[in-house]
Amino acid sequence: MWRPGPGSEKARFRRAAAVNVLGNVAKILVEGAAGLTFGSVALVADAAHSVADLVASAVVLVWGGARYDDPDETHPHGHQRIEPLTALFVGATIVILGLLLLRESVSGLLGPADVAASPILVAALLFAVADMYLLYWYTERVNASLGSTALTALSADCLNDIYTTIAALVGIFGVFLGFPVLDPIAGALVSLLVVYQGIEIGRENVTYLVGAAPPDADRDRVIAALHDHAAVEGVHDLTVYYDGTDLEVEVHVEVDGSMTLREAHDVETELVRGLRALDDVGDVHVHLDPSGLGEWKDAEESTVGPPSGPSGGGPF
Repeated sequence: MWRPGPGSEKARFRRAAAVNVLGNVAKILVEGAAGLTFGSVALVADAAHSVADLVASAVVLVWGGARYDDPDETHPHGHQRIEPLTALFVGATIVILGLLLLRESVSGLLGPADVAASPILVAALLFAVADMYLLYWYTERVNASLGSTALTALSADCLNDIYTTIAALVGIFGVFLGFPVLDPIAGALVSLLVVYQGIEIGRENVTYLVGAAPPDADRDRVIAALHDHAAVEGVHDLTVYYDGTDLEVEVHVEVDGSMTLREAHDVETELVRGLRALDDVGDVHVHLDPSGLGEWKDAEESTVGPPSGPSGGGPF
Protein backbone atom coordinates (compact mmCIF):
# COMPACT_ATOMS: atom_id res chain seq x y z
CA MET A 1 0.00 0.00 0.00
CA TRP A 2 1.40 3.41 -0.97
CA ARG A 3 2.18 5.87 1.80
CA PRO A 4 3.11 9.52 1.28
CA GLY A 5 6.82 10.21 1.72
CA PRO A 6 8.25 12.85 4.06
CA GLY A 7 8.39 15.42 1.26
CA SER A 8 4.72 14.97 0.46
CA GLU A 9 3.81 15.12 4.16
CA LYS A 10 5.74 18.35 4.61
CA ALA A 11 3.98 19.90 1.60
CA ARG A 12 0.54 18.98 2.96
CA PHE A 13 1.51 20.24 6.42
CA ARG A 14 2.65 23.61 5.07
CA ARG A 15 -0.44 23.92 2.85
CA ALA A 16 -2.73 23.30 5.85
CA ALA A 17 -0.82 25.89 7.91
CA ALA A 18 -1.05 28.41 5.05
CA VAL A 19 -4.82 27.89 4.77
CA ASN A 20 -5.08 28.57 8.52
CA VAL A 21 -3.18 31.83 8.03
CA LEU A 22 -5.57 32.96 5.27
CA GLY A 23 -8.67 31.87 7.20
CA ASN A 24 -7.65 33.85 10.27
CA VAL A 25 -6.80 36.93 8.20
CA ALA A 26 -10.34 36.87 6.72
CA LYS A 27 -11.93 36.57 10.16
CA ILE A 28 -9.83 39.39 11.63
CA LEU A 29 -10.69 41.78 8.81
CA VAL A 30 -14.45 41.13 8.92
CA GLU A 31 -14.93 41.00 12.71
CA GLY A 32 -12.43 43.74 13.47
CA ALA A 33 -14.00 46.18 11.03
CA ALA A 34 -17.53 45.49 12.28
CA GLY A 35 -16.54 45.58 15.97
CA LEU A 36 -14.63 48.86 15.73
CA THR A 37 -17.33 50.49 13.61
CA PHE A 38 -20.19 49.71 16.01
CA GLY A 39 -18.26 49.62 19.32
CA SER A 40 -18.67 45.92 20.17
CA VAL A 41 -16.21 44.67 22.79
CA ALA A 42 -17.23 41.07 22.07
CA LEU A 43 -16.43 41.34 18.36
CA VAL A 44 -13.15 43.14 18.95
CA ALA A 45 -12.19 40.48 21.53
CA ASP A 46 -13.02 37.67 19.12
CA ALA A 47 -11.09 39.37 16.30
CA ALA A 48 -8.12 39.96 18.62
CA HIS A 49 -8.22 36.29 19.57
CA SER A 50 -7.79 35.54 15.90
CA VAL A 51 -4.71 37.78 15.83
CA ALA A 52 -3.14 35.26 18.23
CA ASP A 53 -4.38 32.48 15.96
CA LEU A 54 -2.80 34.24 13.00
CA VAL A 55 0.55 34.53 14.77
CA ALA A 56 0.34 30.90 15.85
CA SER A 57 -0.54 29.59 12.39
CA ALA A 58 2.23 31.72 10.84
CA VAL A 59 4.76 30.25 13.29
CA VAL A 60 3.53 26.74 12.47
CA LEU A 61 3.85 27.52 8.75
CA VAL A 62 7.41 28.85 9.02
CA TRP A 63 8.78 26.63 11.77
CA GLY A 64 6.64 23.55 12.31
CA GLY A 65 7.44 21.81 9.02
CA ALA A 66 11.03 21.26 10.19
CA ARG A 67 9.95 18.04 11.89
CA TYR A 68 9.77 16.42 8.44
CA ASP A 69 13.41 17.23 7.68
CA ASP A 70 15.95 14.42 7.80
CA PRO A 71 18.48 14.16 10.66
CA ASP A 72 21.66 16.18 10.11
CA GLU A 73 24.93 16.92 11.89
CA THR A 74 23.37 19.42 14.26
CA HIS A 75 20.23 17.32 14.90
CA PRO A 76 21.37 13.67 14.70
CA HIS A 77 18.09 12.39 16.17
CA GLY A 78 15.97 14.42 13.77
CA HIS A 79 13.75 17.44 14.37
CA GLN A 80 10.79 15.84 16.18
CA ARG A 81 10.86 18.30 19.08
CA ILE A 82 10.39 21.29 16.80
CA GLU A 83 6.70 20.56 16.36
CA PRO A 84 5.66 20.40 20.05
CA LEU A 85 7.85 23.45 20.69
CA THR A 86 5.87 25.23 17.97
CA ALA A 87 2.59 24.07 19.50
CA LEU A 88 3.78 25.24 22.94
CA PHE A 89 4.39 28.69 21.46
CA VAL A 90 0.85 28.61 20.10
CA GLY A 91 -0.51 27.83 23.56
CA ALA A 92 1.56 30.51 25.32
CA THR A 93 0.51 33.16 22.79
CA ILE A 94 -3.14 32.27 23.25
CA VAL A 95 -2.91 32.49 27.07
CA ILE A 96 -1.24 35.92 27.01
CA LEU A 97 -3.74 37.39 24.58
CA GLY A 98 -6.65 35.84 26.47
CA LEU A 99 -5.57 37.61 29.66
CA LEU A 100 -5.31 40.92 27.81
CA LEU A 101 -8.79 40.43 26.37
CA LEU A 102 -10.14 39.62 29.84
CA ARG A 103 -8.78 42.94 31.12
CA GLU A 104 -10.53 44.79 28.29
CA SER A 105 -13.79 42.98 28.98
CA VAL A 106 -13.66 43.84 32.68
CA SER A 107 -13.09 47.47 31.73
CA GLY A 108 -16.21 47.27 29.57
CA LEU A 109 -18.21 45.91 32.51
CA LEU A 110 -17.06 48.73 34.80
CA GLY A 111 -17.68 51.50 32.29
CA PRO A 112 -20.71 52.46 30.20
CA ALA A 113 -21.55 50.01 27.41
CA ASP A 114 -22.02 51.97 24.20
CA VAL A 115 -22.72 49.46 21.42
CA ALA A 116 -24.73 50.31 18.32
CA ALA A 117 -27.14 47.54 17.34
CA SER A 118 -26.64 46.60 13.72
CA PRO A 119 -27.38 43.50 11.63
CA ILE A 120 -23.86 43.87 10.25
CA LEU A 121 -22.55 42.65 13.63
CA VAL A 122 -24.62 39.48 13.35
CA ALA A 123 -23.54 38.97 9.74
CA ALA A 124 -19.87 39.35 10.71
CA LEU A 125 -20.21 36.75 13.47
CA LEU A 126 -22.04 34.28 11.22
CA PHE A 127 -19.26 34.70 8.65
CA ALA A 128 -16.71 33.98 11.41
CA VAL A 129 -18.52 30.79 12.44
CA ALA A 130 -18.64 29.52 8.85
CA ASP A 131 -15.01 30.50 8.26
CA MET A 132 -13.75 28.67 11.36
CA TYR A 133 -15.87 25.58 10.72
CA LEU A 134 -14.48 25.20 7.18
CA LEU A 135 -10.96 25.79 8.51
CA TYR A 136 -11.47 23.20 11.27
CA TRP A 137 -12.87 20.64 8.81
CA TYR A 138 -10.02 21.12 6.35
CA THR A 139 -7.27 21.00 8.99
CA GLU A 140 -8.71 17.84 10.57
CA ARG A 141 -8.99 16.19 7.16
CA VAL A 142 -5.34 16.90 6.32
CA ASN A 143 -4.14 15.94 9.79
CA ALA A 144 -5.95 12.59 9.75
CA SER A 145 -2.96 11.13 7.88
CA LEU A 146 -0.25 13.36 9.39
CA GLY A 147 -0.93 13.13 13.13
CA SER A 148 0.70 16.53 13.71
CA THR A 149 0.42 18.04 17.20
CA ALA A 150 0.89 21.52 15.73
CA LEU A 151 -2.02 21.02 13.33
CA THR A 152 -4.04 19.44 16.16
CA ALA A 153 -3.47 22.65 18.15
CA LEU A 154 -4.60 24.75 15.18
CA SER A 155 -7.73 22.67 14.56
CA ALA A 156 -8.60 22.78 18.29
CA ASP A 157 -8.19 26.54 18.10
CA CYS A 158 -10.60 26.68 15.15
CA LEU A 159 -13.19 24.65 17.06
CA ASN A 160 -12.85 26.85 20.15
CA ASP A 161 -13.17 29.89 17.91
CA ILE A 162 -16.63 28.67 16.96
CA TYR A 163 -17.61 28.52 20.64
CA THR A 164 -16.17 31.94 21.41
CA THR A 165 -17.89 33.45 18.38
CA ILE A 166 -21.21 31.99 19.54
CA ALA A 167 -20.60 33.62 22.93
CA ALA A 168 -20.00 36.92 21.15
CA LEU A 169 -23.20 36.38 19.17
CA VAL A 170 -25.14 36.04 22.43
CA GLY A 171 -23.68 39.37 23.54
CA ILE A 172 -24.80 41.05 20.33
CA PHE A 173 -28.32 39.68 20.71
CA GLY A 174 -28.28 41.24 24.18
CA VAL A 175 -27.59 44.59 22.56
CA PHE A 176 -30.60 44.12 20.27
CA LEU A 177 -32.77 43.23 23.28
CA GLY A 178 -31.73 46.32 25.22
CA PHE A 179 -29.09 44.72 27.48
CA PRO A 180 -25.78 46.09 26.16
CA VAL A 181 -23.97 44.82 29.27
CA LEU A 182 -24.19 41.33 27.76
CA ASP A 183 -21.58 42.39 25.19
CA PRO A 184 -18.66 42.81 27.65
CA ILE A 185 -19.91 39.76 29.59
CA ALA A 186 -19.68 37.75 26.39
CA GLY A 187 -16.21 39.23 25.82
CA ALA A 188 -15.14 38.05 29.29
CA LEU A 189 -16.42 34.53 28.62
CA VAL A 190 -14.58 34.49 25.31
CA SER A 191 -11.39 35.54 27.11
CA LEU A 192 -11.68 32.79 29.74
CA LEU A 193 -12.21 30.15 27.06
CA VAL A 194 -9.17 31.46 25.20
CA VAL A 195 -6.98 31.19 28.32
CA TYR A 196 -8.21 27.66 29.07
CA GLN A 197 -7.52 26.55 25.51
CA GLY A 198 -3.96 27.92 25.61
CA ILE A 199 -3.22 26.18 28.92
CA GLU A 200 -4.46 22.83 27.59
CA ILE A 201 -2.37 23.10 24.43
CA GLY A 202 0.71 24.02 26.46
CA ARG A 203 0.19 21.21 29.00
CA GLU A 204 -0.03 18.54 26.31
CA ASN A 205 3.06 19.68 24.45
CA VAL A 206 5.23 20.09 27.55
CA THR A 207 4.74 16.32 27.94
CA TYR A 208 6.37 15.79 24.54
CA LEU A 209 9.22 18.20 25.23
CA VAL A 210 10.33 16.87 28.64
CA GLY A 211 10.54 13.23 27.52
CA ALA A 212 7.63 12.01 29.65
CA ALA A 213 6.39 8.41 29.61
CA PRO A 214 3.51 7.68 27.21
CA PRO A 215 0.18 6.07 28.22
CA ASP A 216 0.35 2.44 29.38
CA ALA A 217 -1.26 1.28 26.14
CA ASP A 218 1.79 2.43 24.14
CA ARG A 219 4.14 0.60 26.48
CA ASP A 220 2.00 -2.55 26.28
CA ARG A 221 2.08 -2.67 22.49
CA VAL A 222 5.89 -2.40 22.57
CA ILE A 223 6.04 -5.34 24.99
CA ALA A 224 3.64 -7.36 22.86
CA ALA A 225 5.68 -6.71 19.71
CA LEU A 226 8.85 -7.91 21.45
CA HIS A 227 7.25 -11.11 22.70
CA ASP A 228 5.86 -11.85 19.25
CA HIS A 229 9.40 -12.76 18.16
CA ALA A 230 10.08 -16.47 18.64
CA ALA A 231 13.65 -15.93 19.89
CA VAL A 232 12.67 -13.65 22.79
CA GLU A 233 12.73 -15.40 26.17
CA GLY A 234 12.46 -12.35 28.39
CA VAL A 235 12.41 -8.56 28.47
CA HIS A 236 13.75 -6.23 31.15
CA ASP A 237 14.88 -2.64 31.69
CA LEU A 238 12.29 -1.40 29.21
CA THR A 239 12.05 2.38 28.87
CA VAL A 240 9.56 4.06 26.55
CA TYR A 241 9.47 7.85 26.46
CA TYR A 242 8.61 10.77 24.19
CA ASP A 243 11.28 12.25 21.95
CA GLY A 244 9.20 15.08 20.58
CA THR A 245 6.00 13.45 19.38
CA ASP A 246 7.79 10.18 18.57
CA LEU A 247 8.31 7.35 21.03
CA GLU A 248 11.84 6.25 21.79
CA VAL A 249 12.41 2.70 23.06
CA GLU A 250 15.34 1.34 25.07
CA VAL A 251 15.20 -2.31 26.14
CA HIS A 252 17.22 -5.36 27.16
CA VAL A 253 16.00 -8.59 25.56
CA GLU A 254 16.94 -12.08 26.77
CA VAL A 255 17.70 -14.71 24.13
CA ASP A 256 19.36 -18.12 23.96
CA GLY A 257 22.98 -17.64 25.05
CA SER A 258 24.25 -20.30 22.65
CA MET A 259 23.39 -18.23 19.59
CA THR A 260 26.22 -17.30 17.26
CA LEU A 261 27.08 -13.62 16.98
CA ARG A 262 25.56 -13.50 13.49
CA GLU A 263 22.32 -15.12 14.69
CA ALA A 264 22.09 -12.66 17.58
CA HIS A 265 22.73 -9.78 15.21
CA ASP A 266 19.90 -10.94 12.95
CA VAL A 267 17.50 -11.20 15.91
CA GLU A 268 18.42 -7.71 17.08
CA THR A 269 17.88 -6.30 13.57
CA GLU A 270 14.46 -7.96 13.32
CA LEU A 271 13.40 -6.62 16.72
CA VAL A 272 14.48 -3.07 15.88
CA ARG A 273 12.68 -3.15 12.53
CA GLY A 274 9.55 -4.60 14.12
CA LEU A 275 9.38 -1.89 16.77
CA ARG A 276 10.09 0.91 14.31
CA ALA A 277 7.17 -0.33 12.22
CA LEU A 278 4.79 0.45 15.10
CA ASP A 279 2.84 3.71 14.91
CA ASP A 280 4.63 6.72 16.43
CA VAL A 281 7.82 4.80 17.28
CA GLY A 282 11.06 6.53 16.25
CA ASP A 283 14.47 5.46 17.56
CA VAL A 284 14.84 1.97 19.04
CA HIS A 285 17.81 0.67 21.06
CA VAL A 286 17.87 -3.07 21.76
CA HIS A 287 20.52 -4.80 23.87
CA LEU A 288 20.62 -8.61 23.76
CA ASP A 289 21.44 -10.61 26.91
CA PRO A 290 21.87 -14.38 27.31
CA SER A 291 18.90 -15.68 29.28
CA GLY A 292 19.24 -17.26 32.72
CA LEU A 293 22.20 -15.26 34.01
CA GLY A 294 20.29 -13.81 36.96
CA GLU A 295 22.46 -10.70 36.90
CA TRP A 296 19.66 -8.23 37.60
CA LYS A 297 19.08 -6.87 41.06
CA ASP A 298 15.43 -7.85 41.37
CA ALA A 299 14.13 -10.35 38.85
CA GLU A 300 10.47 -9.73 39.74
CA GLU A 301 10.77 -6.01 39.09
CA SER A 302 13.16 -6.07 36.15
CA THR A 303 11.60 -8.88 34.15
CA VAL A 304 8.84 -7.85 31.82
CA GLY A 305 6.47 -10.50 30.56
CA PRO A 306 3.79 -10.33 27.90
CA PRO A 307 0.85 -7.99 28.66
CA SER A 308 -1.88 -9.59 30.75
CA GLY A 309 -4.95 -10.67 28.83
CA PRO A 310 -8.16 -12.62 29.32
CA SER A 311 -6.13 -15.83 29.48
CA GLY A 312 -4.11 -14.54 32.45
CA GLY A 313 -0.79 -13.71 30.79
CA GLY A 314 2.43 -12.51 32.35
CA PRO A 315 2.76 -9.85 35.04
CA PHE A 316 3.35 -6.93 32.62
